[in-house]
Amino acid sequence: MVTSEASLGTTTVQRIHAISTLYQQGMASEFMDRTLAKMLEIEAAQSRAQLEEVERDLAQLEKQYSLSSDEFGLRFLAGETDDRMDFVEWASLVQMRDGLRERLRIIAGEPGSAA
Repeated sequence: MVTSEASLGTTTVQRIHAISTLYQQGMASEFMDRTLAKMLEIEAAQSRAQLEEVERDLAQLEKQYSLSSDEFGLRFLAGETDDRMDFVEWASLVQMRDGLRERLRIIAGEPGSAA
């Protein structure tokens, strides 16, 4: 049976809700604790590896243009850069970096605002 993305997404949300309800009612098992901890550990490791790769790419662009990615991002958003392919890629990498940092913050359970 083929499942559409929409129904798969709904099923995932329903599963997360069920898990949340079990925890809220004190009905979660040690197995659930271990499984969730391991899942988040794996997700964090994958995100850290992706972040390291993105940061290596950013470092190359920063060196090439003698500009930090944060400063570049501000200039790009202000329309102060041209549309050469390097700059479009750089802007995408900055966005990816920021998203991965936010993902890691959320996985770690750290407080903060959504991007």
